[in-house]
Amino acid sequence: MRSPLYPLLVLLSLAALACLAALLLLTVRRALRPAQVQEADEPEQETVTVGGQEVVIDESLPLSELEEGHFTVQADGSITYSGEAAYGIDVSSHQGEIDWAAVAADGVDFVMLRIGNRGYTSGSISQDGRFEENFQAARENGIDLGVYFFSQAVSAGEAREEAEQVLDWLDGRPLECPVAYDWEHITSDTGARTDDVDGGTVTACAIAFCQTIEAAGYTPLIYCNGMLGYLSYDVEQLQDYELWYAEYASYPSFAYALTMWQYTDEGAVEGVSGPVDRNIWVLDAGAQEDTRQEENTAQEETAS
Repeated sequence: MRSPLYPLLVLLSLAALACLAALLLLTVRRALRPAQVQEADEPEQETVTVGGQEVVIDESLPLSELEEGHFTVQADGSITYSGEAAYGIDVSSHQGEIDWAAVAADGVDFVMLRIGNRGYTSGSISQDGRFEENFQAARENGIDLGVYFFSQAVSAGEAREEAEQVLDWLDGRPLECPVAYDWEHITSDTGARTDDVDGGTVTACAIAFCQTIEAAGYTPLIYCNGMLGYLSYDVEQLQDYELWYAEYASYPSFAYALTMWQYTDEGAVEGVSGPVDRNIWVLDAGAQEDTRQEENTAQEETAS
């Protein structure tokens, strides 16, 4: 004969089992939740492959707003930009004698003149053999001027020395365009003095040059290609300076913000015999960066 308490005991047992099941389910959910939340909160990182190496893009740094749709390749091989821009060339003594009146008539707005270089074996500093001639003639024909120095510095001290020499050659003359630091790897097998220079040193050299130029009242600019920009230069340390990027393509694909783009070394310009580097100076880059910051702020406010 069942006890009168039997139904109550059954109900209590079922209630206990239900509580135990609920407790087990909660424990499992808590164990799984951290991994699920972490996976959801970690966005996929953008990467590029350069020189066989995969590089993660630091999206906390100023990024380029330039896209392929902003540029149009013309029938003659030149490229135009949809926004505000100036169109120019960069030359050295390698171009020989230049007819600057013809250059100006061909629609060239500005020129970056090589002012000098440091030898990649001797380490000696020399002024470009045609700098003064080119400077005077380009100025007389109304072309805006900037200069660049081809560096092979192996220390920040040498980079400062190069900048000081540039300033001495300029002797206070005004420029409409920047003073560019052009440090490059020497790819020939001649045994360049810079063969073993690491990325930290290259970055320190660029900063030393730019600081010296800026202190004298000129605007510094750093020239680089993808190998230097992604694998050697620490872009985070160079945020205070504008970039002149070299990529021979239909648009500049560099991830980080840039203001000048060298798009070919096979350009044709009246007044210059032979191929010449052609450049686009993006003049609304600052406006694009302001727009990007406004969009980011709006997105953060919406998310909050």
